[in-house]
Amino acid sequence: MSKVVLEITMSLDGFIAGSNISRELPMGEGGNLLHQWLFNLKTDQDAIILDELMKNTGALILGNRTYATAIDDAWGGTSPFSAPAFVLAHKTPKEIVDGFVFVTDGIESALTKAKAIAGDKIIWVMGGANVMQQFLKSGLIDELNIHIAPLLFAKGTRLFDFIGNEKIALEKIMVKDTPGATHLKYKISRLGR
Repeated sequence: MSKVVLEITMSLDGFIAGSNISRELPMGEGGNLLHQWLFNLKTDQDAIILDELMKNTGALILGNRTYATAIDDAWGGTSPFSAPAFVLAHKTPKEIVDGFVFVTDGIESALTKAKAIAGDKIIWVMGGANVMQQFLKSGLIDELNIHIAPLLFAKGTRLFDFIGNEKIALEKIMVKDTPGATHLKYKISRLGR
Protein backbone atom coordinates (compact mmCIF):
# COMPACT_ATOMS: atom_id res chain seq x y z
CA MET A 1 0.00 0.00 0.00
CA SER A 2 1.28 3.47 -0.85
CA LYS A 3 2.44 5.96 1.75
CA VAL A 4 1.37 9.63 1.53
CA VAL A 5 4.39 11.89 2.01
CA LEU A 6 4.40 15.66 2.34
CA GLU A 7 7.80 16.77 1.02
CA ILE A 8 8.79 20.46 0.98
CA THR A 9 11.64 22.90 1.61
CA MET A 10 11.11 25.66 4.15
CA SER A 11 13.05 28.34 6.01
CA LEU A 12 14.05 27.74 9.61
CA ASP A 13 11.19 30.00 10.73
CA GLY A 14 8.59 27.90 8.87
CA PHE A 15 8.05 29.68 5.54
CA ILE A 16 7.76 27.72 2.28
CA ALA A 17 7.62 30.87 0.13
CA GLY A 18 8.71 34.46 0.55
CA SER A 19 6.42 37.49 0.51
CA ASN A 20 4.89 39.16 -2.56
CA ILE A 21 4.17 35.99 -4.52
CA SER A 22 3.32 36.77 -8.14
CA ARG A 23 3.65 35.25 -11.59
CA GLU A 24 7.07 36.89 -11.86
CA LEU A 25 8.04 35.68 -8.35
CA PRO A 26 6.23 32.33 -7.91
CA MET A 27 8.20 31.59 -4.71
CA GLY A 28 7.94 35.19 -3.50
CA GLU A 29 10.81 37.52 -2.66
CA GLY A 30 13.86 35.44 -1.77
CA GLY A 31 12.02 32.19 -2.55
CA ASN A 32 14.80 30.93 -4.79
CA LEU A 33 17.10 30.96 -1.74
CA LEU A 34 15.09 28.10 -0.22
CA HIS A 35 16.19 25.60 -2.83
CA GLN A 36 19.93 26.13 -2.94
CA TRP A 37 20.37 22.52 -1.80
CA LEU A 38 19.03 21.56 -5.24
CA PHE A 39 21.22 23.99 -7.16
CA ASN A 40 24.29 26.03 -6.10
CA LEU A 41 24.91 24.16 -2.82
CA LYS A 42 23.94 20.68 -4.07
CA THR A 43 26.12 17.90 -2.68
CA ASP A 44 26.22 14.18 -3.43
CA GLN A 45 24.05 13.62 -0.34
CA ASP A 46 21.45 16.14 -1.59
CA ALA A 47 21.45 14.40 -4.98
CA ILE A 48 20.84 11.02 -3.30
CA ILE A 49 17.90 12.41 -1.31
CA LEU A 50 16.32 13.88 -4.45
CA ASP A 51 17.01 10.77 -6.56
CA GLU A 52 15.41 8.50 -3.92
CA LEU A 53 12.33 10.73 -3.82
CA MET A 54 11.94 10.72 -7.59
CA LYS A 55 12.62 6.95 -7.91
CA ASN A 56 10.16 6.04 -5.13
CA THR A 57 7.31 8.35 -6.19
CA GLY A 58 4.34 6.66 -7.86
CA ALA A 59 2.12 9.77 -8.04
CA LEU A 60 2.18 13.43 -7.03
CA ILE A 61 -0.48 15.82 -5.80
CA LEU A 62 -0.09 19.57 -6.19
CA GLY A 63 -2.15 22.70 -6.46
CA ASN A 64 -3.14 24.63 -9.55
CA ARG A 65 -0.92 27.63 -8.75
CA THR A 66 2.14 25.41 -8.28
CA TYR A 67 1.35 23.74 -11.60
CA ALA A 68 0.79 27.00 -13.50
CA THR A 69 3.86 28.87 -12.28
CA ALA A 70 6.18 25.88 -12.54
CA ILE A 71 5.02 24.92 -16.04
CA ASP A 72 5.48 28.51 -17.24
CA ASP A 73 8.77 29.19 -15.50
CA ALA A 74 10.73 26.42 -13.81
CA TRP A 75 9.72 23.40 -15.89
CA GLY A 76 9.59 25.06 -19.29
CA GLY A 77 6.26 23.57 -20.35
CA THR A 78 7.07 19.92 -19.61
CA SER A 79 6.65 17.69 -16.59
CA PRO A 80 9.90 16.91 -14.73
CA PHE A 81 8.26 13.87 -13.10
CA SER A 82 8.30 10.26 -14.22
CA ALA A 83 5.05 9.66 -12.29
CA PRO A 84 1.63 11.19 -13.00
CA ALA A 85 0.82 14.39 -11.15
CA PHE A 86 -2.70 15.20 -9.95
CA VAL A 87 -3.47 18.91 -9.88
CA LEU A 88 -6.16 20.15 -7.49
CA ALA A 89 -8.15 22.94 -9.13
CA HIS A 90 -11.61 24.50 -9.23
CA LYS A 91 -11.78 23.95 -13.00
CA THR A 92 -9.78 22.18 -15.69
CA PRO A 93 -7.80 24.47 -17.99
CA LYS A 94 -8.11 24.28 -21.79
CA GLU A 95 -4.51 23.14 -22.23
CA ILE A 96 -2.94 20.48 -20.03
CA VAL A 97 0.70 19.47 -20.12
CA ASP A 98 1.28 15.73 -20.58
CA GLY A 99 1.76 13.93 -17.27
CA PHE A 100 -0.74 16.09 -15.35
CA VAL A 101 -4.34 15.19 -14.49
CA PHE A 102 -6.71 17.82 -13.11
CA VAL A 103 -8.97 16.94 -10.17
CA THR A 104 -11.84 19.31 -9.41
CA ASP A 105 -13.63 17.40 -6.65
CA GLY A 106 -11.28 17.71 -3.67
CA ILE A 107 -8.29 16.20 -1.93
CA GLU A 108 -9.91 12.84 -1.15
CA SER A 109 -10.69 12.31 -4.84
CA ALA A 110 -7.12 13.27 -5.81
CA LEU A 111 -5.76 10.87 -3.20
CA THR A 112 -7.99 8.01 -4.40
CA LYS A 113 -6.83 8.56 -7.99
CA ALA A 114 -3.17 8.81 -6.90
CA LYS A 115 -3.43 5.58 -4.87
CA ALA A 116 -4.88 3.74 -7.85
CA ILE A 117 -1.79 4.68 -9.89
CA ALA A 118 0.98 4.64 -7.27
CA GLY A 119 0.82 0.96 -6.30
CA ASP A 120 3.32 0.44 -3.47
CA LYS A 121 5.27 3.64 -4.27
CA ILE A 122 4.80 6.89 -2.37
CA ILE A 123 2.30 9.62 -3.12
CA TRP A 124 4.17 12.92 -2.91
CA VAL A 125 2.08 15.90 -1.76
CA MET A 126 4.20 18.86 -2.85
CA GLY A 127 2.29 22.10 -2.64
CA GLY A 128 1.32 24.82 -2.52
CA ALA A 129 0.65 25.70 1.07
CA ASN A 130 -3.13 25.41 0.85
CA VAL A 131 -2.98 21.89 -0.58
CA MET A 132 -0.48 20.72 2.05
CA GLN A 133 -2.49 22.34 4.86
CA GLN A 134 -5.67 20.60 3.70
CA PHE A 135 -3.91 17.22 3.72
CA LEU A 136 -2.39 17.83 7.17
CA LYS A 137 -5.69 19.05 8.64
CA SER A 138 -7.53 16.03 7.21
CA GLY A 139 -5.02 13.57 8.70
CA LEU A 140 -4.11 12.16 5.29
CA ILE A 141 -0.30 12.47 5.57
CA ASP A 142 1.75 9.46 6.73
CA GLU A 143 5.19 11.03 6.58
CA LEU A 144 6.52 14.59 6.76
CA ASN A 145 9.80 15.25 4.92
CA ILE A 146 11.09 18.77 5.48
CA HIS A 147 14.25 20.30 4.07
CA ILE A 148 15.18 23.22 6.35
CA ALA A 149 17.07 25.93 4.45
CA PRO A 150 19.56 27.90 6.54
CA LEU A 151 17.71 31.22 6.44
CA LEU A 152 15.02 33.18 8.20
CA PHE A 153 12.33 34.81 6.05
CA ALA A 154 10.34 36.60 8.80
CA LYS A 155 7.37 36.88 6.41
CA GLY A 156 5.79 34.97 3.57
CA THR A 157 3.72 31.79 3.41
CA ARG A 158 3.95 29.46 6.40
CA LEU A 159 3.55 25.71 6.07
CA PHE A 160 1.94 25.03 9.44
CA ASP A 161 -0.77 27.71 9.48
CA PHE A 162 -4.38 26.56 9.10
CA ILE A 163 -3.81 22.87 9.92
CA GLY A 164 -6.45 22.69 12.65
CA ASN A 165 -6.30 22.27 16.43
CA GLU A 166 -5.40 18.60 16.64
CA LYS A 167 -1.97 17.82 18.05
CA ILE A 168 0.29 15.84 15.74
CA ALA A 169 3.05 13.60 17.11
CA LEU A 170 6.15 13.13 14.99
CA GLU A 171 8.48 10.16 15.18
CA LYS A 172 11.91 11.02 13.79
CA ILE A 173 12.98 8.66 10.98
CA MET A 174 16.00 10.48 9.53
CA VAL A 175 18.18 13.57 9.91
CA LYS A 176 20.89 14.50 7.41
CA ASP A 177 22.74 17.78 7.24
CA THR A 178 24.24 19.35 4.13
CA PRO A 179 25.41 22.95 3.50
CA GLY A 180 22.13 23.86 1.76
CA ALA A 181 19.62 22.18 4.10
CA THR A 182 18.97 20.01 7.10
CA HIS A 183 16.87 17.12 5.81
CA LEU A 184 14.29 15.75 8.26
CA LYS A 185 11.88 12.82 7.94
CA TYR A 186 9.10 12.17 10.43
CA LYS A 187 6.39 9.55 10.69
CA ILE A 188 3.09 11.21 11.67
CA SER A 189 0.65 10.04 14.34
CA ARG A 190 -2.38 11.90 15.67
CA LEU A 191 -2.75 12.76 19.36
CA GLY A 192 -6.21 14.35 19.35
CA ARG A 193 -7.28 17.72 20.71
